[in-house]
Amino acid sequence: MPALLIAFLSYAAFAISDASVKLVEGRINPFEAAFVGALLGFAALPFIRKPDERLGDLLRTTNRPLWLLRAGASAACTVCSVIAFTRLPMPEAFALIFLMPLFVTLLSVVFLKEIVGPWRWAAVVLGFVGVLIVLRPGLRAIGPGHVAALAAGFTSALSIISFRLASPQEKRMSLFGAGLIGPLLVNGVLMLPAFTVPALADLVLLASYGLLAAAGQALLMTATLRLPASQVAPPQYSQMIWAVLFSYCLFRQPVDAATFLGIAVIVLAGLLTWLRERVRLPAWRRRLPMRPR
Repeated sequence: MPALLIAFLSYAAFAISDASVKLVEGRINPFEAAFVGALLGFAALPFIRKPDERLGDLLRTTNRPLWLLRAGASAACTVCSVIAFTRLPMPEAFALIFLMPLFVTLLSVVFLKEIVGPWRWAAVVLGFVGVLIVLRPGLRAIGPGHVAALAAGFTSALSIISFRLASPQEKRMSLFGAGLIGPLLVNGVLMLPAFTVPALADLVLLASYGLLAAAGQALLMTATLRLPASQVAPPQYSQMIWAVLFSYCLFRQPVDAATFLGIAVIVLAGLLTWLRERVRLPAWRRRLPMRPR
């Protein structure tokens, strides 16, 4: 199967996973959904693990503070994504989460002391113009879903910055493990006060959410082993097509023209940023799979 097709399939799996968690809105608290997603994420380990790596490598690291940063950022990103998708129409949630490449640019200036050229700054400005179009502050209510989507994009960017700072000797299982252990432990504790036993239908939806996300990670890893990161990243925006289809056909949440315009601006800004970002990643990092969310 062509590697580019595998990349598109991975992002389709992610989009269907997000639609699954949106369907449990109001019945399962976001921390519980995020915990189940992390638990089922272990299903991807056989596809992530290299032959010389062991389960214990999930917790081993050459830099504990960076591992903890990845774990914490992943925990926050997971639950914020769940809140965003359950509170907002899917295209709107995706649009705000897709600000992640722009947040990476801003954080790289602060933490990596990178020199950012005019094209990347133009993409940042363009992205925030798109956010203003989507949110239209003063003309519409800005709710928890919008804040959660922006937080998901920001914490995902934090995770990417921690990857850039990681040593080339860091094992793949360690890099991937922080993104599993963090959400599992943090959301596992936070879900306890409002824990409910899901109904059978909700269990099926939660299983779809977790297992499809794991499948997406495995497919994304396969694609990144065959293609440069610069070719794997742009297909992520195909998720917006799925989001619009689900929004109209499954959730009956039409998207107005202004929001579509804002989405188009944000996607354009993201693509411009990815084109510039690909030269900033060290070669060893380009071969590591990660969903940019």
